[in-house]
Amino acid sequence: MDLLSELLNIVFSFWGGLAIVLLVLLKTSIKFVPQNRAYVIERFGKYSSSLTAGLNFIMPFIDRIAYDRTLKEQAIDVPSQAAITKDNIGLTVDGVLYLKVLDPYKASYGVEDYAFAVTQLAQTTMRSEIGKLDLDKTFEERDTLNSAIVSSINEAAMPWGVQVLRYEIKDITPPRSVLEAMERQMKAERDKRATILESEGERQSAINVAEGEKQAKVLAAEADRMEQILNAQGEAKAIELVADAKANALRTVGEVADTVQGQKAVQLELAERAIVAKQNIAKESTIVLMDGETNEPGRVVSEAVAIVSAMNKSEAFNSSHGANG
Repeated sequence: MDLLSELLNIVFSFWGGLAIVLLVLLKTSIKFVPQNRAYVIERFGKYSSSLTAGLNFIMPFIDRIAYDRTLKEQAIDVPSQAAITKDNIGLTVDGVLYLKVLDPYKASYGVEDYAFAVTQLAQTTMRSEIGKLDLDKTFEERDTLNSAIVSSINEAAMPWGVQVLRYEIKDITPPRSVLEAMERQMKAERDKRATILESEGERQSAINVAEGEKQAKVLAAEADRMEQILNAQGEAKAIELVADAKANALRTVGEVADTVQGQKAVQLELAERAIVAKQNIAKESTIVLMDGETNEPGRVVSEAVAIVSAMNKSEAFNSSHGANG
């Protein structure tokens, strides 16, 4: 019984040890690779394969994971560096670099530290690109500068299995003296714009005042012209009305004078006017020559009647009567 027990213990110990060994071998041979990562496998110190995301198997004790590379986009801070512009102005520039590993094999064996290498390359490329631009252009053309840096880095980093997606300049710091000069320049530019705007406002105000005065004069002249036109029209209308009134009066007198009674009235009117005329002449003149009978009223009336009779007998007066008749 003791011998059987020992044999059983040995058997169980063997299978137990074998199970443990198998479990260890299984554990070391099965590899779960996370998403967006890659394991670079070496066999006997030589590159064997690259494991992608998911369940993978390797040879225990023969294969090993030499490199663990992330395939995600990485943001790498580029330290501040000095650069000189085309117009010999010293600047301090820093930025951030965004890159991604495309080939884990090249990223592992093409360069010792791809992040450090790309950072150094970004710094040297930045200095080179800034040296092609004037100071003002470095502030105005950041997008162009970033694109040029990305293109240069990608061309040089192709053997490293990485791709630079973009480069962003965080800050550009010129020297203190340049900053002060730029501040003075900006202040002068603002003062210039303010002066221009003020003068423009004054000019526009003067134009508006002159335009208003012009419009006022035009309106006043138009009002005077309309007033003169209205006055002339009123005077013309008055003259027309007076003329019409006189014409109506003459027409009425003519119609009345065409009758027997009218003739008598005309003769009487003419006699009275002749008497008045002679009286006026006697008043205005100091010497009046007349015969002895002229100053008699009867004589004056008879002369007036004779004048009217002569008028009635005249051809013009008779023709006028005939036309009226």
